[in-house]
Amino acid sequence: MAPKALITGITGQDGSYLAELLLEQGYEVHAIMRRSANEIPEHRTWRINHLLGDLTLHDASLENFGSLYTVVSRTEPDECYHLGAQSFVALSFEDPFSTFNTNIGGTLNMLEAVRQCAPRCRFYMAASSEMFGKVHETPQNEETVFHPRSPYGVTKVAGFDLVRNYREAYDLYALSGILYNHESPRRGMEFVTRKITRHAAMIKLGLADEVRLGNLEAKRDWGHAKDYVRAMWLMLQQDQPEDYVVASGETHSVREFAQIAFDQVGLNYEDYVTIDPAFFRPAEVDLLLGDPGKAKAQLGWEPAYSFEDLVREMVDSDLEQVKATLE
Repeated sequence: MAPKALITGITGQDGSYLAELLLEQGYEVHAIMRRSANEIPEHRTWRINHLLGDLTLHDASLENFGSLYTVVSRTEPDECYHLGAQSFVALSFEDPFSTFNTNIGGTLNMLEAVRQCAPRCRFYMAASSEMFGKVHETPQNEETVFHPRSPYGVTKVAGFDLVRNYREAYDLYALSGILYNHESPRRGMEFVTRKITRHAAMIKLGLADEVRLGNLEAKRDWGHAKDYVRAMWLMLQQDQPEDYVVASGETHSVREFAQIAFDQVGLNYEDYVTIDPAFFRPAEVDLLLGDPGKAKAQLGWEPAYSFEDLVREMVDSDLEQVKATLE
């Protein structure tokens, strides 16, 4: 019998790549998707439209325990990947209330639904490098103290503690992957990386003349989402549940990202990037750099994509997409 997996956040970049991976591994894949009457369904599911015939979708909301209880009790999954969250850091400053409700309440609801309905299910939560925030050491590892600098980061620390508590109090196989920034051609347009690659493509094709950015000196540890969802799966295949940092072990600035992106289309980024104070965070995180040593040693995980490969793939994808809109 094929193992069953349940994914929250299926319409995001991670959910789509994870679903592809699990289907390749022979899983029966179920996913939770909230019905939104004011959104066109095919727009919401564009990352997974090619998979819809192979997935079983369930209508439920992370904020509604009853709906999650129903889905988990009906599916009785072997593995649960909790990726659903309000994950845009800037929005968490603008609307901390919904961020807290979705990220903390949603994690608690999922954990409790699994505890009550599928206690043998292996549970993964997507934690974040934003939990380290004002870093206490560089690079950061599984033992580094958390010091979040955004409402989003605070919610992920709370979720991490909830997962640990359920592991210790109820003996659930529950763990967190502390994922550093990971991107792909499926990244949302609101994120700075996709904003850069999309604008590089549009400027190359004469559809824009600038891109407005915030702090170019902010440094992040960037990887490819395909590599990171593979780490998620590997975590749940271990004998014992443990938390892992997933990172490239390299740091690059927003400026470097922009430079490579514009180089890919034969342009000089300095001619098109405009600094806009509106895009600076109220509390900035200047440097994040992860130590993936534990993941490499215990999971046998290694990233397949380099930073340059990632940026170039995103730019090439955006060029193709923008060109398609002109035909």
